Amino acid sequence: MDSVVENHGNTERKGDSKFPFRRLIVPALFVAALFAVTIFRDRPAPGPEAAIWTFSGPTMGTAYTVKVVAEDIDDSAKLAVHTAIRGAVDKVDEAMSTFRPESELSRFNSSGTGEFSVSEDLGRVVATALEVAELSAGALDITVGPLVDAWGFGPDGWIEPPDDARLEALRENVGWRKLVLDREAQTLRKTAETLRVDLSAIAKGFAVDKVLEGVMELGYEDVMVEIGGEVLTAGLNHWGRPWRIGIERPDEEGRVAGTAIDISDRALATSGDYRNFRDVDGHRISHTLDPRTGRPVDHDLASVSVLAGSCIEADAWATALNVLGPEEGVAVAEEQGIDALFIARTKSGFDTVRTGDFPDPAGQE
Repeated sequence: MDSVVENHGNTERKGDSKFPFRRLIVPALFVAALFAVTIFRDRPAPGPEAAIWTFSGPTMGTAYTVKVVAEDIDDSAKLAVHTAIRGAVDKVDEAMSTFRPESELSRFNSSGTGEFSVSEDLGRVVATALEVAELSAGALDITVGPLVDAWGFGPDGWIEPPDDARLEALRENVGWRKLVLDREAQTLRKTAETLRVDLSAIAKGFAVDKVLEGVMELGYEDVMVEIGGEVLTAGLNHWGRPWRIGIERPDEEGRVAGTAIDISDRALATSGDYRNFRDVDGHRISHTLDPRTGRPVDHDLASVSVLAGSCIEADAWATALNVLGPEEGVAVAEEQGIDALFIARTKSGFDTVRTGDFPDPAGQE
């Protein structure tokens, strides 16, 4: 085992612009801080190894790790790669942070109900979120922030759960159908002035995609990018083999890699609730909310991992399937042709279900 890249979501400090995504635990919006990514190495093949550059640093309330396979060591080329990485994550941060009042998204949230011009990047992220919301019957909802706050999983911490009347009032201020995106005109509009959008999770997946794009534009074809647990790979590792990525076992006591899969030119995202929940009078309250009810999910799904062609897609679907649960989620994954691994709690431990072409870890040994 090479290393464990841990999510540093708890390092954010209020008022620190380096950590703009305050609400790392918002269910149905983002799923960082739920699993560690383990990069497993096989035994090296005979012969000289290519050089591998590793870059890491803070971003979006968590951290990034990027591995780039290079043929030789060139300080100027390495600096160019680092510059491309920082430029990509900073651009997403500056556009989609809800922590920065001057960000494009914050300005939209503060606007009225008129047409608001958006950048190509912001339009693409919102379009993906709305598409997955439609296909998942609203399991993904990028407007659910007020409900998260009300259940005590927002920046203000634990408070008494909302009663039915307050919950109903809050639900009037959320709903993905209250967002209208015009891709041709590049405008976004809300039909309720109080509506607020939070893209933290899906923006993180999008940032992974943009980092890989930036590095590959410099001519590098073998790359692994990870931000807060979301991963995208291209090509092969420096031993000429597929990147091996570990998926954490849903263990509330510690981070343990449960399975490992080989992936190349694909993204992997995992969503779960085993890290962030509360026990109230013997009842487990998950931080994952179902936007369709406004209440915490009440099912046995511990985590779901999704493989997709892009990290934004994997990120969005991992969140939606986690909300849907072990039965409805599997049904939707099969219907949509999604490659996913579901891990559900049972009285004796865990059961797993794979959909689509999600690889069997045992078959890759």
